[in-house]
Amino acid sequence: MRIYNTMTRKKEEFRPIKEGTAKIYACGPTVYNYIHIGNARPLCVFDVLRRYLEYRGLKVDFIQNFTDIDDKIIKKANDEGVDYREIGRKYIAEYKVDAKGLNIREATFSPKATESIDDMLDIIKKLMDKGFAYRTKEGDIYFRAGHFKEYGKLSHQPLEDLEAGARISVGESKEDPMDFALWKAAKPGEPYWQSVWGKGRPGWHIECSAMASKYLGKTIDIHCGGQDLIFPHHENEIAQSECCNGVPFANYWMHNGHINVENKKMSKSLNNFFTVREIAGQYGYEPIRFLMLSAHYRNPINYSKEIIEQCIASLERLYTCRNNLKFIFEKAGAEETILEMKLRGKLLSYKFKFIEALEDDLNTADALSVLFDLVREINANISMKAEVSRATVGFAADLLDELSDILGLLYNKEESLLNDEIEALIEKRQGARKNKDWATADKIRDELKRKNVVLEDTPQGIKWSFVNERPKV
Repeated sequence: MRIYNTMTRKKEEFRPIKEGTAKIYACGPTVYNYIHIGNARPLCVFDVLRRYLEYRGLKVDFIQNFTDIDDKIIKKANDEGVDYREIGRKYIAEYKVDAKGLNIREATFSPKATESIDDMLDIIKKLMDKGFAYRTKEGDIYFRAGHFKEYGKLSHQPLEDLEAGARISVGESKEDPMDFALWKAAKPGEPYWQSVWGKGRPGWHIECSAMASKYLGKTIDIHCGGQDLIFPHHENEIAQSECCNGVPFANYWMHNGHINVENKKMSKSLNNFFTVREIAGQYGYEPIRFLMLSAHYRNPINYSKEIIEQCIASLERLYTCRNNLKFIFEKAGAEETILEMKLRGKLLSYKFKFIEALEDDLNTADALSVLFDLVREINANISMKAEVSRATVGFAADLLDELSDILGLLYNKEESLLNDEIEALIEKRQGARKNKDWATADKIRDELKRKNVVLEDTPQGIKWSFVNERPKV
């Protein structure tokens, strides 16, 4: 597999540190509110990365943290008159609801910043001992960015250019504008922890260095996140980690592009800021996941009502194909022909194209295109009017599910339960018609109509499908 490495600005063959294992660290959310659609993109994209590597047979150690101590969390707690820990607990729980809705596999570990304070303090002490960090008269501890000669290597900006845009905020007494906080001295009314330098709390960047090294080692395979994290967050992670440990922090850096809303940058001031929960309430979670995979992960992506509705229609095509295969399989019984064996070979070729797309820097857009080519091939050669063997229908259905699962699509369990309910109603209606109980048959027909279900007579029996507004997927 070839991965575009932000550090080297080129695609490189992925060679894990330990054969058969991939160590991945993904920056998680700051838990002070519901996640927004910009947060959803790295969740979905790097979930596919993990799924694909596991599909290839690698054991993936996937770490995603929760930032549960932060200025925004403290402000939220003060505004609501509650303990900061209550804010963290609440929004971690809400995150898990959205992550499950998006079909994100649970991380191997999901450490919290507040549970990793000792690990952070250990790194800070080592940096102090080596002269890479210093304590101000106010009790804050800063990292000396200028002492790390490679500072700026991820964002590809020389230190002079970065310094030109830096400033010292009111109340700071750091040596250089580029220096960043490792430890903040306690302020009245704020949570704090004890350290050898007095009471305080960690800066933002130090937590990821501590958690990555604790769970994955001093050098990890892949570090990933949004493009907005390249500088300063990931740049600072590299500086403090490599100065502390003396080895490269990560071998590959992957960053996803940003999301626009109606072709404009998402912002509360423009009133175009949407949470995942809000959009899922209107359209369901799966169309959001589909949208996040519909473009190459490094390119920007646009959200609009029209685009999310197109995603729903595309998912409908996939679900319809799978449901048709299920229906045909239950009715099929013919022996497999030579032509069918050739068809199976043709269907298999799409799997190789699908894998080829993901091997090329996780190109989910091309992989989706191949998936729809597979669906067209299935629809053209396996229909309800043709005599097709169970072996061929089952092969097609398994292949569709196999490739969809790598992308994390066609997972909606609610629909499966709904399908069982509808099929039970149809069977009940057929029984009523057979017994000439027209009143019951009509009542069931009306109930199916309210569920937007249309019935179709086929040589194999009654086939049903959704029409117009189908239940959310």
